[in-house]
Amino acid sequence: MRRCGDGMKRLLAGALLLLLPLAAQAQPFQGFYVGGGAGYALSPDISATPPAGFTGSSQLQRNDGFVGLGSVGYGFGNGFRVELEGNYRQNGINGLSGGPATTGSGTLHTYGVMANVLFDMDIGRSWIYPYIGGGLGYGWEGLSGAGFTQGGSSFSSSDTQGGFAWQVMGGLSFPIYGVPGLSLTAEYRYHSIVGDETFNGVTASGPATLKLGTEHDHDFLLGVRYAFGITPPPGRTPTPAAAPAPAPARSYLVFFDWDKATLTARAQQIIKEAADNSTKVQYTRIEVNGYTDTSGTPQYNQGLSVRRAQAVAGELVRDGVPKNAIAIQGFGETHLLVPTGPGVREPQNRRVEIIIR
Repeated sequence: MRRCGDGMKRLLAGALLLLLPLAAQAQPFQGFYVGGGAGYALSPDISATPPAGFTGSSQLQRNDGFVGLGSVGYGFGNGFRVELEGNYRQNGINGLSGGPATTGSGTLHTYGVMANVLFDMDIGRSWIYPYIGGGLGYGWEGLSGAGFTQGGSSFSSSDTQGGFAWQVMGGLSFPIYGVPGLSLTAEYRYHSIVGDETFNGVTASGPATLKLGTEHDHDFLLGVRYAFGITPPPGRTPTPAAAPAPAPARSYLVFFDWDKATLTARAQQIIKEAADNSTKVQYTRIEVNGYTDTSGTPQYNQGLSVRRAQAVAGELVRDGVPKNAIAIQGFGETHLLVPTGPGVREPQNRRVEIIIR
């Protein structure tokens, strides 16, 4: 006999609230999507008031079963998304417990419609995105060919009743590279339809009812999700080798890792090339302009762009460029090289431009 009381509900709801402030930068996902999943429903027994003629305070005993669902939704690009979900669960019925032995047969079908709010998290790994969420809606429970016997008493019902439903969930999505917008998902959810529901049926002596309490399930699902209109992000490309030209290049791009102002080996190589070429041309000043992508707040990005420009300027000085010839400026998330919406990690926008004038 399995139970899931108020303590479990409070624990699951508390975990959802605690995870939200711990979420990292929101996953850059925007647009409409569809999804689906199927899996195993771990289904505790349901408290029951037995029909007339049956004795003892009872519970409806049911087998663990199958769960399947489908959804359509919209991602806002800041990690949050909303969706409308349809779900279905099926369990076999064993009988009623809590009193004299009662046998049972038939099927309990549970289905419903839910409105969900979810939050995708970017933990700095492009191959995995955790997510959490919750939903409210309406669910139906249907007895199909349900029959119970206890001693000389019997009861049968094929009635359907409904009530308020809620759920919380957490899962992981795994983007499929080579198929933009497609992800595999692995998810756990706690789902409940609040009782009490009264199911009409018949006994040998006439009409009777079976009253069921709150239904709850622990679901473990595997699924897929497809977001429309997603294009693969442009990868970071090395600065192409300069073609033979009468004079050295006068503009250079130095790229940075996300939320970093430290120079990579490739960045140091480009800065050295700029410093060497500055000795081959006449110039009045060397501009060092820093930029960021749109992830993070505008105030933070402004400071980060200045730190990146300062790091490049310091390297130029170490490579022999006079400090008084360098002009440093940070532009934050303005002047994007690749136009994006807010909250998007775009590698080509995390840069410093060296201009020899």
